[in-house]
Amino acid sequence: MPAQEHHFAAVDLGASSGRVMVGEVARDRLTLHEVHRFPNQPTRVLGTLHWNVLSLYQGVLDGLGAAAAHTRGSGLTSVGIDTWAVDYGLLAADGTLLANPVHYRDTRTTGTAERAAAALPPPALYAATGLQHLPFNTIYQLMAAQGTPALAAAHRLLLIPDLIAYWLTGEAGTELTNASTTQLIDPRTRDWARPVAKALGIDLTLFPPLRRPGDPAGTLRQDVLAETGLTAPTPVTAVGSHDTASAVVGVPATTPDFAYIATGTWSLAGLELDAPVLTEASRAANFTNELGVDGTVRYLRNIMGLWMLQECVRSWDARGGLASRTDLTALLREAAEATPLRSVVDAGDPAFIAPHDMPDRIADACRRTGQPVPRTPAETTRCVLDSLALAHRRAIEDAQRLSGRTVGVVHIVGGGARNELLCRLTADACGLPVVAGPAEAAALGNVLVQARTAGSVSGGLAELRTLLHSTQPLRQYEPTGDHSAWDRAAARLGDAQVTGQATGAATGQGHEEEPCA
Repeated sequence: MPAQEHHFAAVDLGASSGRVMVGEVARDRLTLHEVHRFPNQPTRVLGTLHWNVLSLYQGVLDGLGAAAAHTRGSGLTSVGIDTWAVDYGLLAADGTLLANPVHYRDTRTTGTAERAAAALPPPALYAATGLQHLPFNTIYQLMAAQGTPALAAAHRLLLIPDLIAYWLTGEAGTELTNASTTQLIDPRTRDWARPVAKALGIDLTLFPPLRRPGDPAGTLRQDVLAETGLTAPTPVTAVGSHDTASAVVGVPATTPDFAYIATGTWSLAGLELDAPVLTEASRAANFTNELGVDGTVRYLRNIMGLWMLQECVRSWDARGGLASRTDLTALLREAAEATPLRSVVDAGDPAFIAPHDMPDRIADACRRTGQPVPRTPAETTRCVLDSLALAHRRAIEDAQRLSGRTVGVVHIVGGGARNELLCRLTADACGLPVVAGPAEAAALGNVLVQARTAGSVSGGLAELRTLLHSTQPLRQYEPTGDHSAWDRAAARLGDAQVTGQATGAATGQGHEEEPCA
């Protein structure tokens, strides 16, 4: 008799779109179907950049309705939610959302890092939390919000995936992998860093109790069931709700000596460790210790990622008007033929964080460093991808040096796994084989944690990854070409290249794949 197949809905919200995927899982089978995709378009109101969180929630409901239709009446075994990190919503005592969540790219946190450093020096903050300096970490957002009416009235603070789960179930919790990005968690104890919160004037009672991946997160409310066509009871299971935590579960590694790069809007490059690295050298290199599934630590550096190319495409499209939309396939083909390593920029430069006018900022960076300025979209694209490959190389080299681990293979997951040129350049830059795929690693990791909780699969991360490796399409790239050319390109960037301090992804923002995958 065939093994019984179960259906799991993965709600996967990224920086530019959301999707609901249905994973069909049996003992030796794992398939993933996208049943609904919807845009995630932030809006600036009175000078502040907000997420349209109610629109996102409606997209989730529509997606669960599509999931119900996909299962043809058999229903869902459970639902799991992962999103980007650091951002949050504030609730009144009756559960009402007090204000639209603010986007991590908003400028309201300007200057708060300096205030925090006056209360708690950066070395002490890193020793307590192991988190890299990112100007939009939740601690800085909360310090920026101090004295505002919304924070003063708040009864609860829910990170974005926990907010979606609360609306679906009516039960509040704080999932641990995402909580670790707030800079309020001690990665050794995997609990709140209370001395940090006290020093910075942050009220930890705003956060509901911590949940671990695999913990129950409630059951869909009756009104949700009625709107989606699902049948009761449908549990919600806590997964690695930081999308990068789920994406790392979705790395199809077959050996322990792997590095991963979760690519998309951001590139998050690093290693999976058993314990955090809290040394001063690690802090100086701007590495972060975020918590992962099954007691692991995601030791990684945040790099600007395909955001740079996405913003270039947006600028070119805006200049060309509706009649001249960028053909991404043709652009990448032309970039592959462009002169390699002609110009490179520091993909960790904070100058690339903000939206708009990205081609001009890349040109300015080349001009400042005495390199040829890209003349065409293809040359700019090649500059971006060469620069990302260099940043990937530096992050993986530094991770090995700081952790004492050795890497034999690099796994690229997320949307960037579809970008053949980026994968090939990363293999050449690192001098290591690159295994690309799966592109939907976050949704697959989300599904696998749910499936293990439900008993559809068993084992630790190694067993889950074995299932991925045997069921998902993968492509391997071997390093080619003159490796010394990459050494010379890195030397051109000098000290600027050392940080990879993209003040990047929460955030994780991690795994977005459009429009430049």
